Amino acid sequence: MTITDAGTTTAPVPTQSTYQNRVAEYWNAEENPVNLELGKIDDLYHHHYGVGDVDWSVLDADDGTGLDDVEAGLARRRERVTAELHRLEQAQADLLARWLGALSPTDRVFDAGCGRGGGAVVAHLRYGCHADGVTISRKQADFAGEQARRGGIDDKVHYHERDMLDTGSPSGSYAASWNNESTMYVELDLLFAEHARLLRRGGRYVTITGCYNDAYGRASREVSLINAHYICDIHPRSEYFRAMARNRLVPVHVQDLTADTVPYWELRKQADHLVTGIEDTFLAACENDSFQYLLIAADRV
Repeated sequence: MTITDAGTTTAPVPTQSTYQNRVAEYWNAEENPVNLELGKIDDLYHHHYGVGDVDWSVLDADDGTGLDDVEAGLARRRERVTAELHRLEQAQADLLARWLGALSPTDRVFDAGCGRGGGAVVAHLRYGCHADGVTISRKQADFAGEQARRGGIDDKVHYHERDMLDTGSPSGSYAASWNNESTMYVELDLLFAEHARLLRRGGRYVTITGCYNDAYGRASREVSLINAHYICDIHPRSEYFRAMARNRLVPVHVQDLTADTVPYWELRKQADHLVTGIEDTFLAACENDSFQYLLIAADRV
């Protein structure tokens, strides 16, 4: 194991598949403004959707008569929209953290597929606990580690370049663990087996994830387009519960967040400086009920 200047740890990573290499390359190269600009507001970098009602006043135009006034007004509008999208993202992260259970500052928690690290910071700030984040992207792990160092929390929050299916961490060492929109990059049985191994008995696992609706039938055209956009494979809703049952994870709470995330996508669609081109596809998938956004909390038995 080695430690970088940013406090990020790396461990020997098992030989990766071609698919895993593509995913790592994608996130190593990713510089999407919707991920970066929002995080600059308070140094909490999230890679997920938002939930909750939108303050639509952020779209109101500022009055101005000259060219400079118009440009300044547009800049202020963009700042307000960026801040509102980040507020919705933070609301989603807070919701997940609330379901991690009763944690103490001596507990350890595990963020599988941590991205640029915002979720682990949210959990640490809420509970005072130790947090480990794992990502397959070296660039993300280094970025998150540097953020923890700059924030003065690198004694309790660490990030690792590792495969979340084979972390190398001791069995039973975590009180809680989660995936926030990262389950679609792996096989669920392999993922939940690793979470079950890492969690102590009675530990809490939480995921917020997009899945396709079995009642709709097969994956819709919109779901297929989302898969192609993010190089992922969205799972059917039913497979989450089957795979959890096979791996000693018993759901205690399931919440459909689909309607709660639609306002986020409607606002993001109008954020000309942040759109990625996938916004209409997500909205269509939610409207035709082929895509669902779920929170699942489960206990390890």
